[in-house]
Amino acid sequence: MVSGRLMNTVEWTSAGVRLIDQRVLPTEEVYRMCTTYEEVAEAIRTMAVRGAPAIGVAAAFGIALGLRASVAAGEDLATAFEHICQTMAATRPTAVNLFWAIDRMRRRFEQVRAAGVAGNELAQALIDEAQAIHAEDIATCRQIGRYGAELVPDGATVLTHCNAGALATAGYGTALGIIRAAVEQGKRITVYADETRPFLQGARLTAWELLRDRIPVTLICDSMAGHFMKLGRITCVVVGADRIAANGDTANKIGTYMVAALAHRHRIPFYVAAPTSTLDLTLETGDGIPIEDRAPQEVTYIGPRRIAPPEVSVANPAFDVTPHELITAIITERGIAYPPFTATLRRLAADA
Repeated sequence: MVSGRLMNTVEWTSAGVRLIDQRVLPTEEVYRMCTTYEEVAEAIRTMAVRGAPAIGVAAAFGIALGLRASVAAGEDLATAFEHICQTMAATRPTAVNLFWAIDRMRRRFEQVRAAGVAGNELAQALIDEAQAIHAEDIATCRQIGRYGAELVPDGATVLTHCNAGALATAGYGTALGIIRAAVEQGKRITVYADETRPFLQGARLTAWELLRDRIPVTLICDSMAGHFMKLGRITCVVVGADRIAANGDTANKIGTYMVAALAHRHRIPFYVAAPTSTLDLTLETGDGIPIEDRAPQEVTYIGPRRIAPPEVSVANPAFDVTPHELITAIITERGIAYPPFTATLRRLAADA
């Protein structure tokens, strides 16, 4: 990280899973200790921890935590383990990293059991696997940063939407990882951060992260992006992703599609930064990506203050899908995918 400190978004401890509560940032920096897998699942569901890679890591830790408790309680481990996995899978539907992490923990569980390992040794094997997922995520984000920084010229002003930074990962970031890497290379980078209604991840989280690392950032309302593009203030757009279909259609925080369309209109490069665990090559297009609907209160309230009439109807999809033809490149830890994405993404996925 530019500041030299790696943010501990979510981490394993002997007492449980420790995570920064992102709901109270930026006014408070509070760390929660989840001592049960149910508490980890609730933290994911309520967005105390959020961001596709981060919730994958948190789910892996939660599964390990739950299995350790099941071993101590003498429960049937196969039954308990499956229930824990299903609980994690029910938290949020869109981010495929969650399901990738659950599947990886399932494979490790079956592999270790098939080798005759049981009890505390089995629990430790799952803890080790979750910690490996955590460490790999940091390394993956740093590699994404190195690839992506080559696309960001010195003196660039980067527009970003939502938060795809250290808070959304194990501690470095995807979209903000690219910005960090460019700054670490000595480039002079400034950032325009969309506020990202209704959960305000840009205003609360991205601005907080960048200020923490002394990277110049200007906060703007979501409706201002086109204005600044028209004025020539934006060099490129870099965003994260929650699920990417085989053709490159990309689900990201609601409002991303609008930013991509504006960037296309103004001939501004639009880059997506994501680990290959975000790829869902089982889906030919983004039409099959499930879109999470969240509580109306996120729209009708800002904090404790109501801002809309009580009787108004509310739509609150948490994500939208940006069509692949609006995306200039998709930056992963295995390289950069350019159109046609159907070929380049499959090649990168096969490079494991």
